Amino acid sequence: MRTNKKGSIIKKIIITLLCLFLIIVVSGGTYFYLQLSKVKKVKLPSNPSELGISKKNDQKLSKYKDIYNIAFFGIDSRQKDDAGRSDTIMILTLDGKHDQVKLSSIMRDTYVKVDGHGMTKITHAYAYGGPQLALKTINENFNLNIKDFITVDFFDCEKIIDKLGGVTINITPDELKYINSYIDEVSKLEKKPTEHVTKAGAQLLDGRQAVAYSRIRYTAGGDYERTERQRTVLSALLNKIRSKGASNFSSVANTLLPYIKTNLNQLEIVNYGLKAFTVKTNGILQHRFPEDSVSNGIMKDGVWYLQTDLTKTTNEMQKFIFQK
Repeated sequence: MRTNKKGSIIKKIIITLLCLFLIIVVSGGTYFYLQLSKVKKVKLPSNPSELGISKKNDQKLSKYKDIYNIAFFGIDSRQKDDAGRSDTIMILTLDGKHDQVKLSSIMRDTYVKVDGHGMTKITHAYAYGGPQLALKTINENFNLNIKDFITVDFFDCEKIIDKLGGVTINITPDELKYINSYIDEVSKLEKKPTEHVTKAGAQLLDGRQAVAYSRIRYTAGGDYERTERQRTVLSALLNKIRSKGASNFSSVANTLLPYIKTNLNQLEIVNYGLKAFTVKTNGILQHRFPEDSVSNGIMKDGVWYLQTDLTKTTNEMQKFIFQK
């Protein structure tokens, strides 16, 4: 009888512990799901043609099953409720085939066809028609099949960087001349001061300082160097996120998700997030399109555009994204 009583007690303890474990798992999962629901969800058409994806290109690129592309738009909103142009246009590639994370910048002044608006700068597409038209413009001009996007405006990008503890960036003496005026511009809009950057060299920047750095365009390289700065900040951010490991994915997601707009659902966010953590590469490959060799500046009606050979740029972009 004593043995049965002892066994019964052990059984009750085990059942109690299992129940506690299930409560923790379920409550944690519920909390994580609630955090995922905070994402600013944007519905896109399910018909690929409405995103500028032709059947031919979709079939051609669908063979790259381990390569996932997401369009990333950084919106230059001078006021918090502005629609904004996509000052930052990138393609984030999670390449499971070659174990690489890649960032492709598209120059904001690139002269392309925007459906319903003729030939203009690619940056205008987002302002004219939001993420749907921006995706359509990328897909139609560069023969891609991107269906997913993430948008962050500069105000929210600042918050994300702060919540992750800042990013380390190497500031050159030329950049030091301009960075503080950009800091002051945002500080004036938000009515909240931020410390200036007082020296050149590698240093930890807070959110506003990092965003100000990414907006500098008046150094010798102009907008070409600005796209490089944007990739530098995003790369530093992605590396910081990846350094936290897959086990901390839920806490990282809880930090980031309230500040982004996307068409991705909860399951897709988890799937992409885990892929970003499991790609084995330590570095992030970066490239900028169009390349100098196939582009040149032109003036039309007093406006400067970056004209490019779209066929050559498309070939180079697809080679970088899918074959390297």
